[in-house]
Amino acid sequence: MVFHYKRSYRGPIEAVLLDWAGTTMDFGCLAPAVVFVEVFKRKRVPISMEEARAPMGAHKRVHIQRVTELDSVRQRWQAVHGRLPSDDDVEGMFAEFVPLQLECLSAYSELIPGTLEVVEQLRRRGIKIGSTTGYTTPMMAINLRDAARQGYKPDSTVCASDVPAGRPSPYMCLQNVINLGVSTVQACVKVDDTIPGVEEGLNAGMWTIGLAVSGNEVGLSRPDWEALPQGDKHAKRERAHSRLWQAGAHYVVDSIADIMPCIDDIEERLHRGEQP
Repeated sequence: MVFHYKRSYRGPIEAVLLDWAGTTMDFGCLAPAVVFVEVFKRKRVPISMEEARAPMGAHKRVHIQRVTELDSVRQRWQAVHGRLPSDDDVEGMFAEFVPLQLECLSAYSELIPGTLEVVEQLRRRGIKIGSTTGYTTPMMAINLRDAARQGYKPDSTVCASDVPAGRPSPYMCLQNVINLGVSTVQACVKVDDTIPGVEEGLNAGMWTIGLAVSGNEVGLSRPDWEALPQGDKHAKRERAHSRLWQAGAHYVVDSIADIMPCIDDIEERLHRGEQP
């Protein structure tokens, strides 16, 4: 008989890596979306909020480029400018995007309910807190300052501009592993409200939790979400859950306030020798 043995990590979760807008602050992931709409408006090519949100989670320059690659946007651009958008157009819009985003970030920096409580519970278990973001370093300086004022300070923050490529590439997650001194990626959980953010965690070999309601997939402020009729809430929640499941998330819940049962389940699965 010939036997093959498989190595498996059976220790605890060592780190949870959290996204920012739509995950820990800015319920509805509004700050970047409204600015994307504005920069295209300035080019006389209006885009819908759905189009603005389509690539959410990517580095902001890459995000603008991907919006210009949407067929609907390219057709409108052609009609207005008599040509398709170029790399120079993307660079110009990103240059406009940066100061507009910096100017409005603090208006959307309120922590999402449950963030402080969950982070405290994770820390009590000895779990380190990392974070990844499509924001640039100057943008994150504002978010970090506003988060600290509210009591939230992750142990590591990595921006898309700090690594060779942003989401869905795994580099931001892997840089967090280095920064936090984590022993293995299997001991990490990535939490994100965007499909590229879930894919980022999967590509890094981590467990992933998708957040369906608080972020980009629903895209509503907390008051607007709470004001929806129950039927509309159900439909939007179901669509968001479905999209994140289809992206490969191991778990999908409404918001960061709901992740602790997932954390418990992941630890049980690790102890049984399961892997992401």
